[in-house]
Amino acid sequence: MRESLDTMRADRLLHLLMLLQRHRRAKASWLAERLEVSERTILRDMDALSAAGVPVFTERGRGGGCVLMDGFTTSASGLTPPEAQALFAWTGREAADQLGLGSALSSALAKVAATAPSGAVEHAETLGGVVLADRRTWFSAAEAVPLLPQLREAVLGRRRVRMTYTSATETTPGVRTVDPIGIVDHSSRWYLVAEHRGRVRSYRVSRIGRAVVLSAPSTPVDDRPLAVIWEELRTRFSDQLRPVPVTLLVQPDRAALLRRLVDMQVASGSRIEVEPPSVPGGAQTWRVTVRQSEVMAAVAVLFAPEVTVLEPASMAAQIRAAARRALAHYPEPAGPDGGASVRGQPTGLRHQFRGP
Repeated sequence: MRESLDTMRADRLLHLLMLLQRHRRAKASWLAERLEVSERTILRDMDALSAAGVPVFTERGRGGGCVLMDGFTTSASGLTPPEAQALFAWTGREAADQLGLGSALSSALAKVAATAPSGAVEHAETLGGVVLADRRTWFSAAEAVPLLPQLREAVLGRRRVRMTYTSATETTPGVRTVDPIGIVDHSSRWYLVAEHRGRVRSYRVSRIGRAVVLSAPSTPVDDRPLAVIWEELRTRFSDQLRPVPVTLLVQPDRAALLRRLVDMQVASGSRIEVEPPSVPGGAQTWRVTVRQSEVMAAVAVLFAPEVTVLEPASMAAQIRAAARRALAHYPEPAGPDGGASVRGQPTGLRHQFRGP
């Protein structure tokens, strides 16, 4: 127990020193809030740092606080091998490049390697070469986000942004002036979270055409942490999709391809549950909750009759409607005698989608 308390205090002292090295002067109350301790504990820690030879002191009265003298710097002498490995194998290197911080990250890692104790980075650089993080989902290409460094500066500088943006439902870009709150990397897709006309929204960075950082300060009304705001936006979007539980009857020769397609539509928290066939080589029964019933209906048309939607029964109407739209858009070519096939429908589809 004593060893655990000593370790906790050592970590806190290191964090305190890092904060002072970054800011040089800070109120004890601010430091206490950041480190989640009392002001009295901060003052005791300042005495401990001073006794260890670190040039720190406290000033009382208005404008006072905890001070680290100019010219003092620390090295990475306390870095442990696992900490070094965590830095060198950090999965956000691609994100750092997109943010315009790729060279800064490389420089920082080089400084860490130069000042770390012998052995701390022995395997760290090797780990960075054998661990690869591909943040893209399957069948998705990397998005171009050339404006991301500019948006990063706007967020950090707390400046308003005037931008042209084309939403998923628009064909031409519109102009918006927004108050940035933060930027989010979600499955390799970057989003700007900002307030527009008093409402918090997310903007896909790849859909921003132009952006100008204004001199006016960004003053969003919503002051909650970015993580809290983003979770609310995610939930709001998920609720709009109306997830639907479905039961499918799947012939085994189509199971592999169908699984790849259905996997992309699986709702959060769900998975494909497969019930073994009653006879060897027979059809499988799948149960899964999908994000959009419309997409599942289109998949059912594509794979019929090897795939049949058993439940919900109401989806049968969606499947028939999707098939009729496809048949109307792609009519059967005229036959040799100049006449068209019956109602322009191929024979297989005519039998499969018979009924109202």
